[in-house]
Amino acid sequence: MADPVIIEMANKLAEECLAVQDETGEDRLFMKLGDVLGASSQTLEEAFLTAVRTRMANDQGRRFLATTLKAHRARTQSSE
Repeated sequence: MADPVIIEMANKLAEECLAVQDETGEDRLFMKLGDVLGASSQTLEEAFLTAVRTRMANDQGRRFLATTLKAHRARTQSSE
């Protein structure tokens, strides 16, 4: 298991990177930052990429659930 300090740094970097990525529209910014981190610390790079990917997966999951619920509600309202 990674050092808690590394995990904390990776989580903060992930949050900041995704915010910049959203604002700039550069959807692969996290990969570029991963390369920068990997040049100095493979451990931080791996923790950062994991943090980013889990957040992105979470966001995709939430969008899927919202879309599914919206479609369900539309179907049930139209059948009433």
